[in-house]
Formats: sequence, C-alpha cells, structure tokens
Amino acid sequence: MKIIETENLTKRYGDTVAVDLVSIHVEEGEIYGFLGLNGAGKTTTIRLLLGLIKPDDGTCSLFGKKPQQATKIWNDIGYLIETPHAYPDLSVYENLAVICKLRGLNDKSLIDNIIDRLKLTQYKNKKEKHLSLGNKQRLGLAKALIHSPKLLILDEPINGLDPAGIVEIRELLQELSQEHCITIFLSSHILAEIAKLTSRIGIIHNGALIKELRPEELEKQLMKKLYINTLDNKSAAATLQKGGFSPLVNNGTIELLTENAILHPEDIATLLVQNQVPPKQLSVYEEDLEHYFLRIINQ
Repeated sequence: MKIIETENLTKRYGDTVAVDLVSIHVEEGEIYGFLGLNGAGKTTTIRLLLGLIKPDDGTCSLFGKKPQQATKIWNDIGYLIETPHAYPDLSVYENLAVICKLRGLNDKSLIDNIIDRLKLTQYKNKKEKHLSLGNKQRLGLAKALIHSPKLLILDEPINGLDPAGIVEIRELLQELSQEHCITIFLSSHILAEIAKLTSRIGIIHNGALIKELRPEELEKQLMKKLYINTLDNKSAAATLQKGGFSPLVNNGTIELLTENAILHPEDIATLLVQNQVPPKQLSVYEEDLEHYFLRIINQ
C-alpha cells in the first residue's frame, strides 16, 4: 500500500520554483530519506504533503487521500517540521499533556511512556525554554510519537543531537519501522546518517528530485580510484598504458579507475617494479558520502 504518493508536485513563490515536478511513492513500513541542502525544497514538500500549503500543480496524497480531505486520518500522522515548537513556559510533561488533550488522548500513561522512551525523564518537570537544543528536539519527537501514528514525517530530526543521541533516535526509528510497521518520511541534509537508516533515498536539489536509489546502490556508485606516484610518472603512465590500463594524470599524480586495478593494487605494483618504475605511493581512494552528494547535485 502506498502511504505517500505525489505526482508532478509543484509549488512556486513568484518566479522561484520551490518544488518542481516532484513524484514520490512511499510504501507502508518504509523509511524514505529525503536528502537535500538547505533551501533545496525539502520543507516545502513536507508542508505540501501535510496540506499546510497548496500546490500550484500536481497532486499529493497520504493514505490515498488528498491532504485537504485528510481530517479523519490526522490521528494516524505524526510530524516534526523544522523547529520543534512548544510552549516555553510549560514543562516537558505539561507540553505533552497539552498534545494529549488536543488529540483526545485520555490515557495519561502515554506521557510517561514517551518521556521514558525519548530519554527525557530527568527533564520531565523542566520548562521547555530551559532545555538544550537537543532535548527540545527530543520533545518535538515525543509530541510526534505520543499517539502511535502510522505515518511519521520528520524534518531534520537529528538537528542539535549529540552523537549518542543520534544513535538513539536512529535505533528508535528503525524499531518503529521494523517492529511496528510505521512508515517514516525523513528529510535531512546529512547523507551519511540517511544512508544508515533508510530503505530508499531521494535527492532533491533546486526543487527537483534528481535521483532515487537504495543504500546498497549508493555504495556501488561511490567513486573509487587508485593513486600512483613514482620517480618517473611519465614512464610509469606509458608502462600502465602498455599493460592494458588507461592511466590519467591529475595534478602530477597517476589515477586508475578500473575495478581490477583498484581491487588488486599489488598487481600494479608488480608491473611497475618489473619495468623499473617502482611506486613510491600506491593508495586506494574511496569517495565519502558527502563528496558523492556534492558531485551528484553539481552534475
């Protein structure tokens, strides 16, 4: 079952196209990572999904219903958009009590359960305005999760969290997806974290969805090179050419991109030594996730 579906979704602000013909389909129980730099169109897309703003063109639906028709399904949706807004002069507990009242939840044990789950117990009676940024983010997540939604829409949910907090939230979201079949739509600008968590990644840039792929496909697309330096790179490059390779010289360093060379650099070393141009540098470079992301959006 498709929980989120958009077709050619478009939103303009004057001459600026904030969301440009975006088509996304998210299945039940899936964690979908929506990746883009600040200003790429992530938050605008989320606001369109939730019916907070209207599209200029295209369609979007949640659980098969248009957002403006979705009043009966709001209890199935939890969301955190940009800043986790709360009442600054109310405590963590009081803020969650307000959410319970607004959602018609009468079981007060839900508050303590979610406080414990989000590691907020020691801050239970602390006013929101005195919380750290990370704990404000935890409170925002608690508000999104307290009613056990079937769909969770999160905009930069790990913002402000320390490394331990990031791991805890990652594990919580994986548990919600795997054990409770909750569908999660997760926006972020941090590719490395998205890759650890999601089943699919959509990359948005300048409002357009430019690529969709799975984490295992991402691994295959990371650029790999073998860097070589010798005392005579001109002769070394000629030797490699004769040996059936296609060497590139970039800033004085020889680069090989062929898979066989990258997997077996020892064979390259042997070839060069046998031809009297032994390597003084032989190293395999693998593109990290952030450089991959920047390469993709700049193509």
